[in-house]
Amino acid sequence: MTTHRRKLIRWAVLIVSGLALLVPTAAPADAKPRGHRSPAVIALPNGFLPEGITIDQRGRDRGTAYFGSRADGDIYAANLRTGKGRVISQGPGTPSVGLKTDHHGLLYVSGGASGTARVVDIRSGRILAEYQLTDATATFVNDVVLTKHDAWFTDSQQAQLYAVPLARKGRPAPASAVRTVPLTGDWQQMAGFNANGIEISPDGRSLLVVQSGTGFLFRVDPRTGHAKRVELGGALLTNGDGLLVEGRTLYAVQNQFNQVAVVRLDRAGRSGRLVTTVTDPRFDIPTTIASYGKHLYLPNARFTTPPTPETPYTAVRIKRP
Repeated sequence: MTTHRRKLIRWAVLIVSGLALLVPTAAPADAKPRGHRSPAVIALPNGFLPEGITIDQRGRDRGTAYFGSRADGDIYAANLRTGKGRVISQGPGTPSVGLKTDHHGLLYVSGGASGTARVVDIRSGRILAEYQLTDATATFVNDVVLTKHDAWFTDSQQAQLYAVPLARKGRPAPASAVRTVPLTGDWQQMAGFNANGIEISPDGRSLLVVQSGTGFLFRVDPRTGHAKRVELGGALLTNGDGLLVEGRTLYAVQNQFNQVAVVRLDRAGRSGRLVTTVTDPRFDIPTTIASYGKHLYLPNARFTTPPTPETPYTAVRIKRP
């Protein structure tokens, strides 16, 4: 082959290759255009009556938020990136209030005035276990937090907490393993709503519980139920609802005030100081709070709006202060 022919072939290959680069290729079906932003408002089903929220942080469904319905106990899952969602579990007709997810695809759900708690399989939507935590007429099993071994539930009408051992290998604990821990020490039961939001202290050794009516925050020994009031320099968390602890920062939702109190705690959770309060024009009685990435998410319970099957509900995203 002559040198001239080799040059011609080489130029032909280069030209064809260059043209191939100009041909547009198909993007993956689920690819998002550059500049795509997750929605700042998540639409929930009409008539849903949301209260609790939990977000999958590390599991297979990372970035999925779960909401419970006060109306009938349905569980709604929403993708925070797209805002789209669906009901993944039909409720038993009793409320779903506070809820938390573990890293094994299970949801622990507070049952409100039914006095119950449930364990729901996220994948199938099945209720794997239901616990009758109390037979008291006056009860409201309100919020829940997961420690290393137990799911701890508050009761806004009874001066006690409930500990449900976490499921092992997907098998929920038997009802006989549930413990009732009376609140003692500084705790004084008041008229109206009492124990509401619950979290773990920064050092992981105690539980933090807010008393809605008084606005007091308590550090509770989970072994004995002994409660010690947390010194907040005179600040009160009145109408305190859902709590979130990240590092030494406590976020406390003050539902009727349409605001979130931001408190800096010491390591043990014995004292703290109010740093700021956050509000937003989109708040409509937010109740609980969860974080994902750089943002916080809060469902609007809309307690002051008469509920109908067509009443719209949302969850809103705000920047972490």
